[in-house]
Amino acid sequence: MKQSIGLWQLIGFAVTSLGGTILHFLYDWLGEAVWIAPFSGVNESTWEHMKLLFWPMLLFAIAQSFFFGDRKDFWCVKLRGTLLGLAMIPVLFYTYNGVIGKSPDWLNIAIFFVSAAIAYIYETRLFNSEKLRCRSPKSAITALCVIALLFVLFTFKTPALGIFKDPLTGTYGI
Repeated sequence: MKQSIGLWQLIGFAVTSLGGTILHFLYDWLGEAVWIAPFSGVNESTWEHMKLLFWPMLLFAIAQSFFFGDRKDFWCVKLRGTLLGLAMIPVLFYTYNGVIGKSPDWLNIAIFFVSAAIAYIYETRLFNSEKLRCRSPKSAITALCVIALLFVLFTFKTPALGIFKDPLTGTYGI
């Protein structure tokens, strides 16, 4: 079982990396179609880059749940991994920019992939340790749904906070 979890997590990293990369450009590719905006990056803000990680991770978790969803800890592991990945993007970005100044594009891209890798490595360790006790898988699913709702809501009703500000245009949201 542990070997198959590792393989699934490696596939998850690949799916998330590819999916996030496609989502980065999809809004522009589709002529700024409003229907894709909640799922795709609509600007270069940190929040929009977090969205690029969230949706592929969630979709992969749903697919993976058909094979491992009988584990009581499954959704709690996925919630923790997703939260860690989402947190790593602003932590790495703002730490690097705070120390060095402005980061080159290649480093911003690397931050996305590193964040995804950290999330999936963390999930793999949680799955393999079997020490995590999930008291309420339904609460974990609910939390993921709330995060999804926030990504949709803040696409259209964007708060005027730094994490939502596009550094290239100085605008918020679409």
